[in-house]
Amino acid sequence: MSERRRIPLAVALHYDKGTPTVVAKGRGAIGDKIVETARAHGVPIEENAGLATALSEVEIGDEIPVELYKAVAEVLVFILKVSGRVH
Repeated sequence: MSERRRIPLAVALHYDKGTPTVVAKGRGAIGDKIVETARAHGVPIEENAGLATALSEVEIGDEIPVELYKAVAEVLVFILKVSGRVH
C-alpha cells in the first residue's frame, strides 16, 4: 500500500475584481486539508513550490505583492484554461 504524499505547503488564492488575495495557507496537515477542500469543490490546483513559498509570506486576506503579479497571472491563466473559460 502506498503512503499518501504529504503536501509540504499549500496557498489558496481568490481572485475578485482584479485583486488576487491569499485566502488560506498552511503546511503539513493544514496544507493537505486546503488541497483536499479545493479538489472537493473542483478548484484547479497548480503545483508551484517557489510561488507557494513566496505567497506563504503574505498574510491571509492581503492582496499579493506587485512582485508576484506575473507569477500569479500565469497561474490564473492556467486555471482559466483548465476550467474552459479561455482556449
